[in-house]
Amino acid sequence: MELGIIGLPSSGKTTVFNALTGADRPTTVASSGRLELYSMVVDVPDVRVDTLSKLYTPHKTTYAKVTYTDIAGLDQDLGKTGLTGELRNKIGPMDAFVHVVRAFENDLVPHLSGSVDPQRDVETLDSEFLLADMVTVENRLARIEEGLHKGARGDERKALLENQELFHRLQAALNAEIPLRDLDLTAEEVTDLRGFSLLTLKPVLVLLNAGENLIDPDKALVYNHNHSTVLAMQGKLEMEISQLDQDEAADFMEEFGITELARTRVIQASYKLVGLQSFFTVGEDEVRAWNVRVGAHAQEAAGVIHTDLARGFIRAEVISYADHIAEGSMVAARKAGKVHLEGKDYIVQDGDIIHVRFSI
Repeated sequence: MELGIIGLPSSGKTTVFNALTGADRPTTVASSGRLELYSMVVDVPDVRVDTLSKLYTPHKTTYAKVTYTDIAGLDQDLGKTGLTGELRNKIGPMDAFVHVVRAFENDLVPHLSGSVDPQRDVETLDSEFLLADMVTVENRLARIEEGLHKGARGDERKALLENQELFHRLQAALNAEIPLRDLDLTAEEVTDLRGFSLLTLKPVLVLLNAGENLIDPDKALVYNHNHSTVLAMQGKLEMEISQLDQDEAADFMEEFGITELARTRVIQASYKLVGLQSFFTVGEDEVRAWNVRVGAHAQEAAGVIHTDLARGFIRAEVISYADHIAEGSMVAARKAGKVHLEGKDYIVQDGDIIHVRFSI
């Protein structure tokens, strides 16, 4: 899962990237004019993994992962010439966006628009994405029309007409300045649209980059859209904490009365935003959290672990995390009847602990 970090000039994208990933990328270097993507994989904080690791004391503990991508050279395109084709090609394949919005004052880094206004800045970038999607939709409609005029028949013509109806719906929404993620699209329609890299169809985490005083996102911004989340982070402060070792960071947070970093909430929200959940495998060798989509079946989860497990799937032994912790051990859980056998069509629940029985 990859989330692109986007935002207008001076919003602090790289600062946020450093805060989320622990990287030390320069935040004040002038742009080279080239589009460059810099990615890092980070663990998804999960106290359930911590607890299971303490219980099993495994040789290895593995958390679920997310990838954040900082997009260098993005600034020059936004609010000036619009989104270039190169930029659309770079960010189109990403699963979601973290839209960093400036919510801090700094006389040394003046806002290019002359004032700090999160609502205006969000709407500016949203408008650019709407325009980019409009071009994509209009081009697709033109190709559909061309196919119909060439005399497509039978199933091919039926498919083109269905596709035309769908893209007319998209066009109407975009003309009304409605992002495509607000439409009531079926799962099949979303799958069909995946290859078009429509930007307003992707989930968005709007992240208000605050200054010294953390702000209330609900009071700073109105953003009522589907598949969207609004959070706030003191980007510069959390970046500085991310550069400290564990003990120094703990002392710093205690001194300033910080009980939880926004980084934790942002990473967890990123994970959920794209429709992922975690299931676990446990043992003396490894305690591990695995990514699986919400609504996935047991056989699909088995395939996440290894394709052979899905191919030879027989049954899945399943226990919820809560039941396992309540009973204290797997042996006790079995005696209490908390471990149950499920077939391939069982719908995996967030926090399930799964052992796959298989035969090849």
